[in-house]
Amino acid sequence: MLRRSLLIALLAGGTALRADDAPAPLTKEEIASVASGEVISMPMPGELFAALGKAGRPDWSAMLRKSPAGAFTSRQQIALNLGALIADGYLAVEAQDAQQVKNVSKDIKSLAKGLGVEQDLINRGNSIIDFAEKGKWDTLKEELEATQNEVVAAMRAHQDQELVIFVMLGGWLRGTEVVSGYFAAHYSEAGARVLRQPAVVEHFIQQLGAMPPKLTNTPVVSGVRTALMEIKNALAFSTTGTPREEDVKKLTELAAGAMKIISTK
Repeated sequence: MLRRSLLIALLAGGTALRADDAPAPLTKEEIASVASGEVISMPMPGELFAALGKAGRPDWSAMLRKSPAGAFTSRQQIALNLGALIADGYLAVEAQDAQQVKNVSKDIKSLAKGLGVEQDLINRGNSIIDFAEKGKWDTLKEELEATQNEVVAAMRAHQDQELVIFVMLGGWLRGTEVVSGYFAAHYSEAGARVLRQPAVVEHFIQQLGAMPPKLTNTPVVSGVRTALMEIKNALAFSTTGTPREEDVKKLTELAAGAMKIISTK
């Protein structure tokens, strides 16, 4: 499993993936810590994909997508798509597709420029391209994690904590879309348990609810908030139970719908 990064210490909520199992359900103490604002860990896109690799035999190349084209006008939407692109970077590494890694790296730098953090990523982007050309896939995973860390650190330095939430949310939604999509088509109980993350959804709902209305009263963010509420209801099965096949299919539909909202100009 990927090393824990700076990002996990920046946000509360979620479930911690173990190296040899699906995510462990939250204890009562961890749930209480979410409510009190203390830090617990949440799964990164790379960790979701690692769990998928352990529970199934995915065709990673078939899961790749074409990055959204054109320019986004709101910083919230840019941040959401930036997070989703970082998740795509992890996916391209799993597929060992050097060209796709380079394409995603270019798109990440382009979006980051719209948030004023592009300069922080130039050297990191060059390293990603170099490692992709040399096929250093394990090193690339660490570089992508470092890239996400640097994006977040730059936003925090600019006092854009709300944008950090949007980056994390975009990455989680894209990772969930991919993983739930696979298990919707190749259902297994072990795989379905990877998707049991109700506290992560609740965390994002609370974070969006605490933001100033000027950041959330937009068509994109309003649409994403509605999708999160629907995802919360879809994840309302027992925290100790296993999602059914119909639960996984519903989650896939909702995550894909949220991604469509995010990527639509």
